[in-house]
Amino acid sequence: MKDELIDLEKNPFPTAAEDVEAAELSVDTIQTRSPTYRLAYTDQDFLLRDELRPVRLQLELLKPDLVQSDEGIESTIVIFGSARIPDQATAEKQLKKAMRLAKDDPEDSKLQRKAVVAQRIWYNSRYYDEARKLGALITEATLSPDRCEMVVITGGGPGIMEAANRGAMDAGGKSIGLNIVLPFEQKPNPYITPELCFQFHYFAIRKMHFLKRARALVACPGGFGTMDELFETLTLIQTCKIKPVPILLLGSTFWQRVINFDALMEEGVISEKDLELFEFVDSAEEAWQAIKNYYKL
Repeated sequence: MKDELIDLEKNPFPTAAEDVEAAELSVDTIQTRSPTYRLAYTDQDFLLRDELRPVRLQLELLKPDLVQSDEGIESTIVIFGSARIPDQATAEKQLKKAMRLAKDDPEDSKLQRKAVVAQRIWYNSRYYDEARKLGALITEATLSPDRCEMVVITGGGPGIMEAANRGAMDAGGKSIGLNIVLPFEQKPNPYITPELCFQFHYFAIRKMHFLKRARALVACPGGFGTMDELFETLTLIQTCKIKPVPILLLGSTFWQRVINFDALMEEGVISEKDLELFEFVDSAEEAWQAIKNYYKL
């Protein structure tokens, strides 16, 4: 009899998938039809119990991490920004409509306000183009058949996030999207690499994944979500909870208008040294140059 080769590396225990197959062979009885007989990890009703929240947190931490490791993602560049800032052509259409409605009813203060907001969105839509250009610049410079370094990662939604993913696709590379379940209809933008498109329930776990492989953070104009992610990163670096990375605020006019960092320092609630944690930039080229300078690329 021919000797059989024994794989010493093989785990002697059956895999979870093999156990699921074996469980499906169970004889159909009143007992095996009971929900209590299901394997715990295939029992969705059990996994959704409130008491299982710590397990779901762990799963949400593990799944994207393992997938990114399997895909060879070693480092990322985070690009944040508003979901409400579209490309310039779309913003221009919205502005024209808002201006027309405001002109037709000059006494309606809400329509007048909407026209003003539409004008600001149109003005800020230039940052859609800059985010798209930045996604392309980063991806073109780091494309490699062997390594996945400085991969563009966004929140996976529309607007500025879409632009950055779109730029990476323009350059022929991968990009990551970390979408989140919201109480209103939303979906990931179509430019994310499908096998790197994730959905989260927990904001906290999502933010951990933004920073776990981050080598830089670029914050474009945005609202509460962008501010949340920006200030959490600044706080973590300020308190030495994570190592410093470049934090670039793309759009100096916007950022200096909406946040008075100097006032925070003058009021004594941050130190003068904390103002060195970030840098203002005004173009994709300037942002990418700042990252290259930091890492001496």
